[in-house]
Amino acid sequence: MKNNKRKIAVFTGNRAEYGLQFPILKAIKEHPDLDYQLIVSGAHLDDNFGSTIAEIRKDGFEIHAEVEIEMDKDTATATAQAISTGIFSMSQALEALQPDVLVVYADRFEGFAGVIAGTQMNIPTAHIEGGDITEGGALDDSVRHAMTKLSHFHFTTNEEATQRILAMGEEPWRVHTVGFPAIDMIQENNYATPEELVDNYGLNLEQPVVLFTQHSVTTEFDQSKAQLAPSLAAMKQLASEGIQVILTYPNNDAGGRFIIEALEDFMREGHANIQLHKSLGRYNYHGVLALAKDQKYRAVCVGNSSSGVKETPAFFCPSVDIGSRQMGRLRAENVLHTEYDTEEIYQSVKRCLDAAFVAECRSIVNPYGMGDAGLKIANVLASADLDRVKVLRKKMTI
Repeated sequence: MKNNKRKIAVFTGNRAEYGLQFPILKAIKEHPDLDYQLIVSGAHLDDNFGSTIAEIRKDGFEIHAEVEIEMDKDTATATAQAISTGIFSMSQALEALQPDVLVVYADRFEGFAGVIAGTQMNIPTAHIEGGDITEGGALDDSVRHAMTKLSHFHFTTNEEATQRILAMGEEPWRVHTVGFPAIDMIQENNYATPEELVDNYGLNLEQPVVLFTQHSVTTEFDQSKAQLAPSLAAMKQLASEGIQVILTYPNNDAGGRFIIEALEDFMREGHANIQLHKSLGRYNYHGVLALAKDQKYRAVCVGNSSSGVKETPAFFCPSVDIGSRQMGRLRAENVLHTEYDTEEIYQSVKRCLDAAFVAECRSIVNPYGMGDAGLKIANVLASADLDRVKVLRKKMTI
């Protein structure tokens, strides 16, 4: 019997991206008119960054292709070369899978390679989270907007992003405002319970918990260690006061290995109340943020991860955004900004633990929607007109 379901290839290249794609994959898997083809690449296959392919398998998804992207150095040159190897490897995977649509996420170099391969092979490509802006010195904006112009369908997390894509000259029928996919899981309470966090990480939930992740700024990757130093000094000061700090590894951007070296050196100093993990996994990461929803507990997200801006509002979790990486992103009032300054970071975290600010955070409006993004995306993928002439021949509306 012929299978008439549409084959939707979903590309994932790192842990954070996969965490956001989970509800999309789940919705595609459960949709009666769709089959998913999961392509796993990048840091998922790298032991240095936690080899998070195991998390994907644990979630019950079949992996249809593993795409190796060679990146053995922490330089801009290595990133450019990684994109080239990614394009080659992705073209082989896509040739074997023959999907009806390729889905890619956000703004990372791995996904950029995937989009280039897919569009050059005349595969209709859907881009999620286009139209956002981050003006903070990373290459995200340039890559994200380039991916938007290469792609054929656009799923945005907010109305402002939709308007930016339309302003780029994209046809309105291609653009869909669906919200932020991570909210789907949060609405389902699909994250670790306080009891699980105590068992997994030995936490004392009578004391505050700081969840810290700092990535490199890719246009300043040679300054990664120097930019991290004030943050670690602030974490040390907080830990000396009994505040529990969970450090996690950065992404595999240029400069990421410099940060890992600094984190490992810091841990060898033997600080009480501080622990380091390559990856918590989406389930535990969201579980820590979710502590903020319960008035019995206190939790703060600190660093420069996009999750500190985009995911924390759904948990009413106070957040401290450090440096320039997330500059320009749409954010709620729960997010405080600091420069690379130890005292400023320390005081901002202390404010996030203050009862008055915690109360303010519980009344914020989340600018990234309230769930069902995965289902909305799956429904569009199932119903969209895939006539190749219409889809592949893009028109500039300006």
